[in-house]
Amino acid sequence: MSERTSRSAEGYGLIGESPCFTEVLDQVSRLAALNRPALVIGERGTGKELIAARLHYLSPRWDRPLVKLNCAALAETLLETELFGHEAGAFTGANRRHIGRFELSHEGSLFLD
Repeated sequence: MSERTSRSAEGYGLIGESPCFTEVLDQVSRLAALNRPALVIGERGTGKELIAARLHYLSPRWDRPLVKLNCAALAETLLETELFGHEAGAFTGANRRHIGRFELSHEGSLFLD
């Protein structure tokens, strides 16, 4: 593992030395510099959130918010409000304004799992 890869993986909970793993870390490091959306795919428990955090903290947006949302943990009826927010009085029970995840992550990164 290169010193750069090893050093930059610290603090992300990413540990490994296999050539495939270090190649993934190097690819993520290169992708982080691009101002483009990224799709991270993988089975449950494979570290998608850790890769997303690495992408964020190595990107030019590192000092902006990294907002995470586990969509599967929300009822379908709440997903729209969580993503987009709502104003007070928008519907029954909306007593105050709720800022959505898209607005919270403005100029930062949004991780939807």
